[in-house]
Amino acid sequence: MQVGIAADHGGLALKTSIKNEFKAIQWQDFGTSSDESVDYPDYAQVLCKAILNEEIERGILICGTGIGISIAANRFKGIRAALCHDAFTAEMARRHNDANVLALGGRVLDLEMAFRIVRLFLDTEFEGGRHQRRVQKIEQI
Repeated sequence: MQVGIAADHGGLALKTSIKNEFKAIQWQDFGTSSDESVDYPDYAQVLCKAILNEEIERGILICGTGIGISIAANRFKGIRAALCHDAFTAEMARRHNDANVLALGGRVLDLEMAFRIVRLFLDTEFEGGRHQRRVQKIEQI
């Protein structure tokens, strides 16, 4: 699976840790690579466009809290970005909502939980069924 990852300066450390922990993943890194202040909407945009252009299947976006970058990502029709802070929401984001983007807060998660969330996001399949109908309704909005 091709997975994109991007972060602003507030998420750079977590982005680096995730890439180091999950070395078997074919990461497409959309930046940033510096701790200089940058604007998270720029990174959300490039990653979301890559998903919509079918260059990658899923993406992970990281800013300080995950809030801003998830709001920016969800502005794109066809993107279902889920901000997750625990294992249950990460699993349900995939299982019930077919989330194609995981948003994380680099300043609010410890590494153990972040890695658990990423693993669930990457490994959990969408259930479909009644959930497919709901995802289709979201796409019609």
